[in-house]
Amino acid sequence: MRRNSGQPFFVSKFSRVTAVVLAASSLLLVASDSDNAPARIPSNVSWTQETVAAASSGDAFRGLLLAKRCEHCHGAEGFSATATTPNLAGMDRLAIWKQLEDFRSHKRTSRAMAPIADSLSALDVADVVAYYAKLPVFADLQDNRVFPQSRPDPNRAATALHLISFGDGERGIPPCQACHGPVAYRVGVPSLANQNGDYILSQLEAFASQQRANDINMPMRTIATLLTEEERHALAEYYGSGLGQQAGRP
Repeated sequence: MRRNSGQPFFVSKFSRVTAVVLAASSLLLVASDSDNAPARIPSNVSWTQETVAAASSGDAFRGLLLAKRCEHCHGAEGFSATATTPNLAGMDRLAIWKQLEDFRSHKRTSRAMAPIADSLSALDVADVVAYYAKLPVFADLQDNRVFPQSRPDPNRAATALHLISFGDGERGIPPCQACHGPVAYRVGVPSLANQNGDYILSQLEAFASQQRANDINMPMRTIATLLTEEERHALAEYYGSGLGQQAGRP
């Protein structure tokens, strides 16, 4: 089911977006807890012109109504009051859509998300992601977000910044910004710019332990396994404090 929202999206840039998405459909999203993921095909999502169009065809107003059931965990304005729950405001449509489709197909598992995802139709998913993608990310005195969290100590910040900017070639770890962008945002990729640090840490640990396995071509499982526990904490604290939005600054 496809519906035109009247706004141009990414179909015209399909080739470029597809390359990025396949490399980094990864760290995000909608669950506050993850269970063991099936150890087979990581995702049923195949990026084609049709799926890009489907993901970008939603009605944000209808999505607003559907998202009422999401507010308890993700906040009325897309920012959660719980640090282990992801923020969704301002997320790229393709990134959210892919995760919801993985929940619907049970390629990504979560006790919290499973019943909600199962209740959504394909059209519902497109509408919900259209709504969250349009939400502003600036602070609102009426919300009760926990983002940004405390700044890391300088040593941890330096460790994270080096991994984000340069990676570690000797261990085969690419820089985080290669996929997630130099200011923690890139079209088609899960944004880390406004993400809760505790949630990021839980997902890095889930990828490292293979409990989460819905990353196409295994980029996150591979990288998270190569990172030390201290490095995973450093990255989570860095992004969770909002420093990821400031390219090149410890």
